[in-house]
Amino acid sequence: MIRVLVADDQTLVRAGFRSILEGEDGFEVVGEAADGAEAVRFARQSRPDVVLMDIRMPGLDGLAATREITASSDVRVIILTTFDLDDYVYGALRAGASGFLVKDTEPAELIHGVRVVARGDALIAPSITRRLIAEFAARASHPDPRPRLRGLTEREREVMALVAAGLSNDEIAARLVLSPATAKTHVSRIMTKAQVRDRAQLVILAYESGLTIPGWLTRP
Repeated sequence: MIRVLVADDQTLVRAGFRSILEGEDGFEVVGEAADGAEAVRFARQSRPDVVLMDIRMPGLDGLAATREITASSDVRVIILTTFDLDDYVYGALRAGASGFLVKDTEPAELIHGVRVVARGDALIAPSITRRLIAEFAARASHPDPRPRLRGLTEREREVMALVAAGLSNDEIAARLVLSPATAKTHVSRIMTKAQVRDRAQLVILAYESGLTIPGWLTRP
């Protein structure tokens, strides 16, 4: 059972997400929050697997709430956004979010996204996510070659760059002529060495360290 907390200041939006999630087997909505402070409090009390977090809320906004939740727990956060929330998206990922979904996403995509994040992956693969991450990562003004990357092998750097380009483990395996299991092992080892919690954080680190730049890879 995947336990979900829905945080949005609009009652109808919360009701809509609750209806979609509870209409699927394997999901339980453990609470609703109308602002960031409530989201933080409910997350600490109910320990959901995933929080669906709106960014613009009164009082404590979704960005600050995400930072508080991820700093003190292993609860994963999916940011709910719209196309005009540009500057907030990159900041949300840096704050610890595991990805984001646009508010008008199809129900099937919402269900898939929550499942992906609940199992420990991140919403990096969808084309909208790749495009937005690339746009905001380009704003990192001064690449910082972090010490955490110095222990990576050349192959691991190559794999990390492909993760940053939005490729899945299967796609990485096909491109590098590896087995999917080997690609997954590489990604897991890289996250351990880089001390990041998921693929979203790995993507941010790849861009901020200068390991890769937006748009460097032309996908097949």
